[in-house]
Amino acid sequence: MAGSTTAERGEREREWSGPPPPVRRFGRRQVRRIIASAVVLSFLGSGTFWLLYGSDLVRVERVSVSGTRELTPAQVREAADVPLGEQLVSVDTDAIEARLASRLPRIDTVDVSRSWPHGITLKVTERTAVLLVHKGGKFVEVDDEGVRFATVSKAPKGVPALELAVSRTGSAAASLRRFGEDRLTREAVRVAGAIPASVAHVTRGVKVRSYDDISLELADGRTVDWGSSEKGAEKGRTLTALMKAEPGARHFDVSVPTAPASAGS
Repeated sequence: MAGSTTAERGEREREWSGPPPPVRRFGRRQVRRIIASAVVLSFLGSGTFWLLYGSDLVRVERVSVSGTRELTPAQVREAADVPLGEQLVSVDTDAIEARLASRLPRIDTVDVSRSWPHGITLKVTERTAVLLVHKGGKFVEVDDEGVRFATVSKAPKGVPALELAVSRTGSAAASLRRFGEDRLTREAVRVAGAIPASVAHVTRGVKVRSYDDISLELADGRTVDWGSSEKGAEKGRTLTALMKAEPGARHFDVSVPTAPASAGS
């Protein structure tokens, strides 16, 4: 208010501000407890640090391997190159994974974990061949992603051979230029993955002439025109039904699954 005196304003400020907040005071006993707790935590922290980084109690002494099929645990351990004797907490698990991926292409995934207090565990998943490529009297294994991951001298049972029979002239040449051999290989992989189980075990070859001209060669000499890799599930169902309806046929065409055909007897 304009007419308020200095004394009146001071009185109002004292009324509005209220009493000051209480100041918390620690007794000597509480102070000693706080100091003692800090000392204990400090010892625990330094002890944990020493245990993890300075003690011989948690060093790497063994490497366990699981999940191998074609590879041996010894091969995996050698490629992993785990630093024995190093503090377990300091082991670079990402580096181990990277070494395994680069040195053993047969490995699809690997889980590297610490097994306290002395171990490293390597859980391996190997790639599975869905097609084989003939090369110099040997066989290159191709997985379901089109990755060529291993060369073997003996063909694994039940894995069909891939034949890239792409012409360098005409329309087939245009398909090769457009898609390339890698893409055509992946298309063949997709076809192999869509073959029904009842047919897959007798499929001996997958022939690729162009992107939309892929066929199957069965063990008993029968053949299947599959076409492109598109509508694979529908083509698989159609082929199963067609083979049941025409058991004596020698050739089947499911390239257009809504209009299948068979021939020969």
